[in-house]
Amino acid sequence: MQTMAAAAADLAAGRTSARQLVEEALGRIAEPGGEGARAFIRVHAESARLMADAMDALRRAGRAPGPYAGIPVAIKDLCDIEGEPTPAGSTVLADAPPAAGHAPVLQRMLGAGLVPVGRTNMTEFAFSGLGINPHYGTPASPWDRASRRIPGGSSSGTAVAVADGMAFAGLGTDTGGSCRVPAAYCGVVGFKPTARRVPIEGILPLAPSLDSVGPLARSVACCAALDAVMAGEPLPALRAADVSRLHLAVPTTLVLDEMDATVAATFERACSRLAATGARISRLAFPAFTAAVEANKVGLARMEAAAWHRSLLERLGDRYDPRIRARLEQGGQLLSADYINLLGARERLIAAANAASAEYDALMLPTCPIVPPPIAQLDDADEYTRVNLLSLRNTTLGNFLDRCAISLPCHRAGEAPVGLMLMGQTMADAKLFAVAAGVEAALAA
Repeated sequence: MQTMAAAAADLAAGRTSARQLVEEALGRIAEPGGEGARAFIRVHAESARLMADAMDALRRAGRAPGPYAGIPVAIKDLCDIEGEPTPAGSTVLADAPPAAGHAPVLQRMLGAGLVPVGRTNMTEFAFSGLGINPHYGTPASPWDRASRRIPGGSSSGTAVAVADGMAFAGLGTDTGGSCRVPAAYCGVVGFKPTARRVPIEGILPLAPSLDSVGPLARSVACCAALDAVMAGEPLPALRAADVSRLHLAVPTTLVLDEMDATVAATFERACSRLAATGARISRLAFPAFTAAVEANKVGLARMEAAAWHRSLLERLGDRYDPRIRARLEQGGQLLSADYINLLGARERLIAAANAASAEYDALMLPTCPIVPPPIAQLDDADEYTRVNLLSLRNTTLGNFLDRCAISLPCHRAGEAPVGLMLMGQTMADAKLFAVAAGVEAALAA
């Protein structure tokens, strides 16, 4: 899969054009028998062509707004696009008033010359880690397409679009793993920033205390570049960390439980590869994870999501995916005192977790403990709940503990997709990118 840096080099050298890149992306979206009709809710073909032509003209004049100008990207359906409703994968808001303006993150992407090719499918209102959507269809993971396996959620369409060449990268969001889970299940890279770095205005909320906006892309460097654009920061001169100087911690608390045989073997092989490259890997109990799970039993995301959806549920509850509606209704039954106590406990646990991991360059764990199961298997309500909780179990810890985290593929070509997650300290995003770039290179060697 070509990276953004490779495409930028081709554009700069005149070996390709923005129009050509966009036409190739649109062609893949429209492929008969492909996943485009399920990966995208709306395709912006004509505006993408017009913008690509504009970027080509600016580049010929030496006025391109940046090295990535003209590269096609995907936009998750909960991001405001001026003049369009923001349905967030639902039919509840399909006829909502159009957005008055672009979300700040999208405005920054447009300012860098990136070309949105469309709005991508997602779990309804971003409230599941599976990527299943009964309203618009569910795009399948690239692995074992004959079995039609879940793409992961909630940023399902963006992950599939990136994996299938419909976009070089895309905007996702991550409240409990919604960038990292689909990255793991689709074999791409997904990054969750420390939430406060990237504005969430203009992004339809799930749980504002936990919501973050992050990229999905084909490499760590691609994610670092798109993250910088969305955060309004200078493009990074990313330097991969020397793996032989890294001290990585593998927590033995909770996150290695219930791994299937494929994930266990692939993760251990990755650890062995890094150790052979010189990385120091320590395995240790990490009680902050258990404490976080215990504190969050009342469900911070459910409580905040229920508050936002309360009036919509009263008026249009029958339009919701029943599985999403049930979880929202549960959140509405919880007490305000529980919410206030939980926020206080969370602040204490964030400080404790950062202190406990300060001596390590990153925590290292499987993104998800299982490979993606077939979509049809999750028609059963109990199995849907079990797989959803298991898929999100490891990733939610990063959101609750206010950390940055990245999932990168650690499987070999042709194997079932397995994500390796690196979790950094709060606001240590730049360091995490360097560590991840080093790990990525070592695993590819």
